[in-house]
Amino acid sequence: MKFIITIFLFIESLIVSAQQVVNFQTELRRLSDISLLPQYMEGTVVKQISSYDRTGGNDDGFSGKYSFIRKEKGGLVILDAQGSGVIERIWTPTPTNDTLDFYFDGSSKPGLSIRFNDLFSGKVEPFVKPLVDAYMVGGYYSYIPIPYAKGCKIIFRGEKIMFHQVQYREYNQSYKVETFSLAGALAQKDLLRKVTNLWSDENRMISNFKYSGVKTIEKEMQLMPGESTIVALITSGGRIAGIELDPPAIFDGLYKQADIKITWDDEAIPAVHVPVADFFGYAFGERAMESLLIGATSGKLYCYIPMPFEKNATIALEYRKSDELQQEPLRLKTRVYYTAQKKTANEGRFYAKWTHDEPATGQPYVFLEGKGKGHYIGTILQAQGKDYNNFTEFFEGDDQTYIDGELRLHGTGSEDYFNGGWYAQPGGWTARAGAALSGCTDYSIPLSRTGGYRFFLSDKMPFNKEIKHTIEHGPVNNRPVSYSSIAMYYADKAIAVSEPPSNTVTKVLVPDTVTFYTNFLRHITYNGGVDFKDGHALVKDKENNSVTINVNEVPDGRYEMYMNTLDATTDRIGIRIADVTKVYDWRTVALQPGKGDREVYLGDVDIKHNTVPVVPVSIMFRSEAAPGLIFNRIVLRKK
Repeated sequence: MKFIITIFLFIESLIVSAQQVVNFQTELRRLSDISLLPQYMEGTVVKQISSYDRTGGNDDGFSGKYSFIRKEKGGLVILDAQGSGVIERIWTPTPTNDTLDFYFDGSSKPGLSIRFNDLFSGKVEPFVKPLVDAYMVGGYYSYIPIPYAKGCKIIFRGEKIMFHQVQYREYNQSYKVETFSLAGALAQKDLLRKVTNLWSDENRMISNFKYSGVKTIEKEMQLMPGESTIVALITSGGRIAGIELDPPAIFDGLYKQADIKITWDDEAIPAVHVPVADFFGYAFGERAMESLLIGATSGKLYCYIPMPFEKNATIALEYRKSDELQQEPLRLKTRVYYTAQKKTANEGRFYAKWTHDEPATGQPYVFLEGKGKGHYIGTILQAQGKDYNNFTEFFEGDDQTYIDGELRLHGTGSEDYFNGGWYAQPGGWTARAGAALSGCTDYSIPLSRTGGYRFFLSDKMPFNKEIKHTIEHGPVNNRPVSYSSIAMYYADKAIAVSEPPSNTVTKVLVPDTVTFYTNFLRHITYNGGVDFKDGHALVKDKENNSVTINVNEVPDGRYEMYMNTLDATTDRIGIRIADVTKVYDWRTVALQPGKGDREVYLGDVDIKHNTVPVVPVSIMFRSEAAPGLIFNRIVLRKK
């Protein structure tokens, strides 16, 4: 018996000694050492607990009904994870000054107590910016890792918690996880400073990533329409460390005719076959993204995502010809950085699935779906509404990620997925802004468009058999929408194949109808006897009434202008319009007294972006009696 026990203890000691150590230091390293990005994370599962509406509705935190697991004395339990793991990301648009208590490994005392706000404020170490951020396009996030050996329970010490997501990774027994301690985390100041310096450095360069043995292939080239050329051909194993193209201005515009194609190891289909503008984060014809890994500055396009291969790699550019365009030659410089370090058995190849789709109501938009082994590392999305009532409520959709047949992550809204919040609200998801791993690439209510990006470093999502990564389209957000996206992942082989880009789907859609709502973002300024009341505009005086419309986002052209009225106490009103060309004469517009949703034609206006700032459109009102006119939007239709 003694001999058997000795053998058992010996075997147990071998298992323990073979375990891979996971602690605050190792997890923090994964936020800066991007050479780790291609590596598989065997024996791990990524999950998320969030406040999403379990009925399929849109109460994703408003009432707080779905924002906790259970009540315990003095608080609300928002996470109760069992076994070994690490919290990799916490997000909310609604933090409070209430305390969060983190109980580790079954302890009856919290191992970490911190105000919910201070997870993101940057005022409490080790929760420092930019690894945490407050109100970045409406959302608050923290990527500070919080590991635990035998479980973690988070209790919110307040009466109500609203929107939140807690993403965490479970580790199996091949890992030895060391539980978070504040003292241990604070001892990693040098490593913490290294990560924060990298994330904060806006000078995007290959040297930021400390590769050794980097070689460069540099070319100058001119592409004519219909031509393609090889940028780099590497005939022995290695890894791409960076790709740079310049100048960025040649990829501006509504027509995305240039494509990048990357092929690994003699595969029949390119691993990357994407419009250049989309791949480097342009949005609706303009530079829009400068993330840590990929984007476009004023001086260059860059991609520093590591891409290992076994035998060979080909990077090419293709310039599609269009019969409807007068195309100039593409004159550019290219730089490809690579090393001789071949792909290892525990690494995947890099793939990018480009998708353009207009899903039917109730059908999700699919970023990536397929069978195989790998891990998901990035999303770039553009969304363009296509109907008359231009707005962006299609961004209500929840992301859902099914991995190996199980729903592992369920989000709370489209802008939430990109670490934002509160679209169309001041201080929220309302304008182009971004951080190292996530951000908003564009937002326009008048043009009914938006876009975002998110990259997964420490929180990359492994799959062993299959993945289906989607975002909801309907029934709440049920307008027709055109989506374009890039889903980035590593895998043994491609799990989904992109349709080759074509001229019919790469042209940026420009709506011929733009809408200005009185109750969102205040594109309309109220002057004199016009008030903003209950979300609508009220014209209340007989004279000296006017509104000014900010048309910065409206393309040049001549437009018919309409006003959607809700109520009026008179049957006619005088209208005088001013645009960039002139102040027009007064004219009388007929109204229908009483309540009702009616559209009234006001006249034609010209919009030209030949002045800085752009000249707004103004509407002046006068009437013989107090008009009591209430309207809720101004609509411009291109002639």
